[in-house]
Amino acid sequence: HVPQAFETARVCHPEETFAGHLRHQQLQTSITLFLFSIKHLNMQFTINFFFQFFSLPEPASGLKQCGFKPAHSIETTLTAVTAASDSKISQPVLSSDSASPVCRLRQGEPQDPPVCNRISACLTDISSWMTAHHLKLNPSKTELLFIPSTTGPHCDLTISFGNSLLTPTEDARSLGVILDGQLSFSAHIANLTRSCRFLLYNIRRIRPFLSQEATQLLVQSLVISRLDYCNSLLAGLPLRAIRPLQLVQNAAARLIFNLPKFTHVTPLLRSLHWLPVVARIRFKTLMLAYKAKNGPAPPYLMAMVKSRAVPRALRASSTARLEPPSLRTHGRQVSRLFSVLAPRWWNELPLGVRTAESLVVFKRRLKTHLFVKHLSE
Repeated sequence: HVPQAFETARVCHPEETFAGHLRHQQLQTSITLFLFSIKHLNMQFTINFFFQFFSLPEPASGLKQCGFKPAHSIETTLTAVTAASDSKISQPVLSSDSASPVCRLRQGEPQDPPVCNRISACLTDISSWMTAHHLKLNPSKTELLFIPSTTGPHCDLTISFGNSLLTPTEDARSLGVILDGQLSFSAHIANLTRSCRFLLYNIRRIRPFLSQEATQLLVQSLVISRLDYCNSLLAGLPLRAIRPLQLVQNAAARLIFNLPKFTHVTPLLRSLHWLPVVARIRFKTLMLAYKAKNGPAPPYLMAMVKSRAVPRALRASSTARLEPPSLRTHGRQVSRLFSVLAPRWWNELPLGVRTAESLVVFKRRLKTHLFVKHLSE
């Protein structure tokens, strides 16, 4: 069984597929991402065959773990999980290796024993559904993360699940991203920086035996792809929080050109046609906003953005703007919700970028706009 996309694939010379893209189109080429795409298609076919063979219904949409369905991805899933980070409702997040259900609790409720019983019953229902569909929910890999409301105190919850007790942890890993109670992603950034530094150290050891093009392929495949993974979750973070990731990208650029540590990096990024980390985060967020506005996108992502409605035929009706929600500030911090940042950043784009006729054209125009904005002379 071969996917339809492979049946029409054209076999090209490696010089054309990899080096050609780097020289002419200046696109990132990642062997790791190519192999991941093949694995993704294989798992998608296996999962669909599994449900069809046993005549099973698809998983409940409330779990939103649909990374192998069209228009769904890990990033959209985690965006939905963190969508209510600024809500006034406390949220325990139960993270496991296969699902991350979110339970919202009103202020004052977490102290009540029935709340813990309801969460435990929810876990039991999920485990029963998975058992009935020849799956297993592993209690040893299930973590409880409590995200308190902005005005409510932290509550100590203890959830019974099977023969084990779940207590809140400071952070929990969900689909490769480390979430913390404040959604500051400090632990995730620290872990990502550490792993990227280790990879750069190993590449630097073999750098004398590599050409510049081979080094660029290695760096983009192993390091830059990690920086881009689910980076839209970092949207709205202060620059001091993003700085460690930018230092990793600067070190990667100097490694490709084999230059000293304190070499000015802006000309190198311009030569590689790499957007800075802050711009890459905005690029990913706006790309998700385009999909949510024009499709294809999951329903829960499309519900976060809304096109601006004009009561009558006006010039503003053709500007393809999004309706910004009412901004709510909590102390000095402005909300970092996707539903707030995406419309704001979208409306700041030039008209030609917002009215792109396809996703490919939109990505090309958006990258040019961000490149000029962040790396121009």
